[in-house]
Amino acid sequence: MKTVKTMGINSNQPVGRGFNFPYDIAIKDDLGKSRIIYLLNRPNSATRMGTRIQYFTFEEDWIGEFGNPLEDDEAKFTKPVTLAFDSNGQLHVTDEATDEIKIFDSEGKFQRSIKLDSDSQEDGERFGPAGIAIDFDDFIYVSSRYLNLIQKLTPEGRIVLQWGSSGNGPGEFNMPWGMDIDSQRCLYVADWRNDRVQKFDADGSFLRSFGESGKKSGQFHRPSSVAVDSNLNVAVADWGNERVQIFNTEGLVLNVLEGDATLSQWSHEWLDVNLDEREARNRANLKTLDLPRHLSNAYHEASQTEHKFWGPVSVKFDSDDQLYVTEHSRHRIQVFEPVELT
Repeated sequence: MKTVKTMGINSNQPVGRGFNFPYDIAIKDDLGKSRIIYLLNRPNSATRMGTRIQYFTFEEDWIGEFGNPLEDDEAKFTKPVTLAFDSNGQLHVTDEATDEIKIFDSEGKFQRSIKLDSDSQEDGERFGPAGIAIDFDDFIYVSSRYLNLIQKLTPEGRIVLQWGSSGNGPGEFNMPWGMDIDSQRCLYVADWRNDRVQKFDADGSFLRSFGESGKKSGQFHRPSSVAVDSNLNVAVADWGNERVQIFNTEGLVLNVLEGDATLSQWSHEWLDVNLDEREARNRANLKTLDLPRHLSNAYHEASQTEHKFWGPVSVKFDSDDQLYVTEHSRHRIQVFEPVELT
């Protein structure tokens, strides 16, 4: 799979253009208009400054941002996790600290929130929403990383289905995270601590799982996100192994990506006015490093090699089946061409 482009640049500022530990994206296709990317920033900071959603075009034209801690109480985030659009163009955002889904219009105006709970909760126990997926009828699926279950909600937030419990058997979870729904209405769940992906039908019946703990092809180390394209190819963010794996619908590996980043447009613009930095980059070896044996592992190789993924936390397909990989630790998005049909 060839790289289409790289987006983003690191920024430690709490507002303005630039990524600060991005966690997830949502993609909005407007007919006759540019594709718009909504990116969730979640900095590793106790102050939460910089936590916000920013949005920009595929061509990297900056549009705006919302949800930062300086906004009204209803609109700001505490610990947001994942994003999804419904058919009306409303953006749904899970917040694990407040146990709710916050809903915004496409311009970032707060609409309402859905409070999440479950009959299985004990006193003082948190729901901890993580992944979110919305089907063709606008039913909302949300994963609870603390209760180890999945809920299916109406667009208004009423629970119509719930399944799952703690464990490693079929239909059991250990901190489920990212989710996606395919064209056949099947739900895929990244079962984070169980190092696997589980697949269910629309009624929550278990269909299959694939993956196990490890670093070989087809194995996972803390998969955080899953996405399915129109041909039922499944992309999984294998976060702990610093890679993305592509599977067919039967769970067989088609491809393994480790990243092939280029400089983004924003990075070029910054280097054009910071010539000393550009000269330093030109002198540096950013492609390969001869690491000592005790540092020869996926994490250290990724952190020291600029073009590779470092913290691939989220995967998403757009309507043209291009794959977007969001990197938490390198503050950027890598975009790849569609999976080749075999």
